[in-house]
Amino acid sequence: MGRLGLASFILSTALISALPLSAQQQALPVVGFLTSGSMASLNKEWAAGFRRGLAESGYVEGQTVTIEYRAADDRYDRLPALAAELVRNNVGVIVAAGGPVSALAAKKATDTIPIVFTTIADPVKSGLVASLNRPGGNATGMAGLTSELDVKRLELLLQIKPGARVIGVLVNPNRPGVDTNSMELEAAAYKMGLRVIFQNGGPDHPVDAAFEKLAGQKIDALVVTADPFFNFRRPQVVALAARHAIPAIYQWREFVADGGLMSYGPSIGDAYHQAGVYAGRILKGAKPADLPVTQPTRFELVINQKTAKTLGLEVSALLQATADAVTE
Repeated sequence: MGRLGLASFILSTALISALPLSAQQQALPVVGFLTSGSMASLNKEWAAGFRRGLAESGYVEGQTVTIEYRAADDRYDRLPALAAELVRNNVGVIVAAGGPVSALAAKKATDTIPIVFTTIADPVKSGLVASLNRPGGNATGMAGLTSELDVKRLELLLQIKPGARVIGVLVNPNRPGVDTNSMELEAAAYKMGLRVIFQNGGPDHPVDAAFEKLAGQKIDALVVTADPFFNFRRPQVVALAARHAIPAIYQWREFVADGGLMSYGPSIGDAYHQAGVYAGRILKGAKPADLPVTQPTRFELVINQKTAKTLGLEVSALLQATADAVTE
């Protein structure tokens, strides 16, 4: 390298070094991560799965990609402003976690920046995509059977509590589509000869008060409906069920790991990993319209044997054989 070339190299290096750190980081592709919950409540394994999915395309946080996190802390009214902020920052893709409220806020904020959502019950009905195979717009992601499985969860709950006649149902009234889901569950319960008692729990309805009311109604068992709000509060929800000695079934196996009785549903960890994979592919140039919405292929029934014993319940040999995992 000649003197002139060496001098130019040194000058350019000095200029880059003189840039503020934030300016240097902006040279990296940026992923916006929008969640309806809080960052503190986000499961570390899910976050690790998301980053692992990104890494499969060569994107490592802090090295080859920057991730801007925005959390609404369960105040859904904050989501539009947070989504708009990510749009103003011109991120390369927005990953919307924490249910349809996040994805819909992102979709309303932009029709050009790609959006990847995690575990939306019906993204077609929600208006996020035109179809599962051909999303057709700027959004794609994972379609997870969530609230649609609440009836199946009720059936499984009756297998471990066969004498149950009064079933409590914990719902978040702010969740899109909650009224339709509740009517479907109530109709199914009626056919089973059950009486259901719905109780609201959400940002404006304290969960501990909801459990107090359910316990006062002398319910025999409880279905905690599929909702990110309850998911982000797993330890609290599981502890309240234990305090009131209520047999409960949940959506994700992480509830059982925290001491819950049983769960049935797909893997949310897989959904976060797939979100990372899709985000990485989009940063590489793929278009959301060309990435089919993925669907879960396996569903797990997980039972906590220790919790069952504490509640005085017997896990039958048939139910144990049906379960994917029986933990202690």
